[in-house]
Amino acid sequence: MDSRDFTIGILATTATILLVGVLLISTRPAPVLAAGMTQTLGDYVITVGVGLQNDQDVVYILDAQEQKVAGYQFNPGRKEIELRAGIDLAPALESQNKAPQPGRRGRP
Repeated sequence: MDSRDFTIGILATTATILLVGVLLISTRPAPVLAAGMTQTLGDYVITVGVGLQNDQDVVYILDAQEQKVAGYQFNPGRKEIELRAGIDLAPALESQNKAPQPGRRGRP
């Protein structure tokens, strides 16, 4: 075996390894990006966001009629969706409506 055959063998092996690498990278599924997606259904608004304490996705559901928000997150250890937080918005909205309104400017 001379040096020319050895060089061809090394180049062929390298080309095969690179081809397998390109095929593996190109067949990987693209990551799913759902941040900022919002859907409205009747009195409900559903949106996706990032949790405050970690980088996991949270599904927020707003019930406009009841004025409540709930945040749900997937727990991979238990393989189920769990309620992370619920907030009643009614007291905050009532106090905002009772706040004094600034006076009008200009002539009446």
